[in-house]
Amino acid sequence: VRLQVQNVEKPLYRGTFHCFQSIIKQESAFGLYKGIGSPMMGLTFINALVFGVQGNTLRALGKDTPLNQFLAGSAAGAIQCVICCPMELAKTRMQLQGTGEYKLKMKNYKNSLDCLIKIYQKEGLRGINRGMVSTLIRETPSFGFYFLTYDCMTRYLGCEAEDSYVIPKLLFSGGMSGIVSWLSTYPMDVIKSRLQADGVGGITQYNGILDCVRKSYREEGWKVFTRGLTSTLLRAFPVNAATFATVTVFLMYMKSEDNLPECEPGPVIHQPSSL
Repeated sequence: VRLQVQNVEKPLYRGTFHCFQSIIKQESAFGLYKGIGSPMMGLTFINALVFGVQGNTLRALGKDTPLNQFLAGSAAGAIQCVICCPMELAKTRMQLQGTGEYKLKMKNYKNSLDCLIKIYQKEGLRGINRGMVSTLIRETPSFGFYFLTYDCMTRYLGCEAEDSYVIPKLLFSGGMSGIVSWLSTYPMDVIKSRLQADGVGGITQYNGILDCVRKSYREEGWKVFTRGLTSTLLRAFPVNAATFATVTVFLMYMKSEDNLPECEPGPVIHQPSSL
């Protein structure tokens, strides 16, 4: 977010690692965790919604084909925007608060919840949903590619429950899915961040998505749409590797539990022999 919205005429950071070093030096290690409250509140619901909608949509479509995987993922991505957009708005505003300050001289927001409440009081529901259209444009195809890539990778690698290397394969498949999904719509993420950060400090620059695209391109060229890509991909692989592997292993375990014969009364605990 810092890289995506910084002023091109007076840039604070030269790149991902310089940004990382500067935040630690200027704001301490805690500066890296600004805005963490918002994802902590929202990601549980987002992931539950995404995997639930995707699974049910795929069953409703009938056949497990690549196209249906994409469509089911896209449906999940679109629906979770209801939670994702306000969550990312609060995260963005919190991450930009006190840039370069070790001790904040003036706090606009105490935490992510306070941020959303103050935005609502000032701008209403429209303010809370700032960047909703750009989030929808980003998330809908992104999640389609997310689930499609994971399905293709796991089929190609032959991820079976009895495979002794199933966990590394799932981790790799999930990580690659995250990278592909971000690459597919990353320019729109830059636009979304700029729109959600717009108005911080009392200055409004953009009238909408197209205006933001025009002004950003005119002032900074096409490279503006790749701002922060390195840091995003460095985050995307481990996060999505962990997410997909955890969900898949849990579902494998629950499926094997369901297939067990009914236990006789007694203290014996039956465990599945494989995932």
